[in-house]
Amino acid sequence: MKPAPHPVWRSGLFVPVNVERFLAKASERGADAIQLDLEDSIAPADKPEARRKVEAAVERLRREARSDILVRINQPLEDAVRDLEAAVLPGVAAIMVTKVEGPDHLRLLDELVSRLEQKRGLPEGGIRFVGLIEAPGPLAQAHAIARATPRLVGISLGAEDYATAIGGEPTPDVLLMPKQQILQAATAAGIMPLGTISTVADYSDIAAYTEVVRRSAAFGFVGASAIHPSQVPALNAGFSPSPEAVAKAERIVAADREAAAQGRGSFALDGKMIDIPIVRRAEALLARARAIAAREGR
Repeated sequence: MKPAPHPVWRSGLFVPVNVERFLAKASERGADAIQLDLEDSIAPADKPEARRKVEAAVERLRREARSDILVRINQPLEDAVRDLEAAVLPGVAAIMVTKVEGPDHLRLLDELVSRLEQKRGLPEGGIRFVGLIEAPGPLAQAHAIARATPRLVGISLGAEDYATAIGGEPTPDVLLMPKQQILQAATAAGIMPLGTISTVADYSDIAAYTEVVRRSAAFGFVGASAIHPSQVPALNAGFSPSPEAVAKAERIVAADREAAAQGRGSFALDGKMIDIPIVRRAEALLARARAIAAREGR
């Protein structure tokens, strides 16, 4: 199963699958991904009915939205199996696997999804995984988890659950180290590091949130979930290269071509020495800008 290119998911808006007023406006929010939730936003007694609503919700969003559709499933395993039965459908881009326990956990769910894809005539491996690591034990296995299956396209830290698991609070200081561990594991495995350096629970101060997103992008994160529509514009802007950054990257790449033609491996630009790592960073930024432009239809 050959991995598909990484999607552009700068913003993923959580939408409870059983709340009509949220579902009705989901396609208008501008999120790269709509994350239909079967987990924390659904009361335990309402989960069976929520599962029954997934297919209609996916069909509706396929008609109305340009966003990719993800479904967040539950733990424990017996609930995850029921969720997958409801969520492995045409139009679903990925399953968000909560409380990942380790690589074997993902491989088991991979096998279940493969069987459902085959049974339902869907392309093998077409539905991707996003893994949520939410406890210190699985965090210690982050590198193995990140390489567990070709379905896995990104990992993130479940900040609130992780902080609870260690007996702490989800403050920036508490989260900085585990978030960086997620970043290192994801990039080493060639998948997407998702999330922000701080928690997503407080959306009341958009200016502060915008700064968190900017800082997270500077660390290397490429997208994050939103629990409120007001966060989506900050995520889309913060995880996109600025026009100034694109222009500078274009100058660096052009100057590198000129230097290479003259047999030079490094060169000066605007009073700074430019060498291979800086050129590679500029090339990656331009590739990211092109992917975002394609996502937005530009």
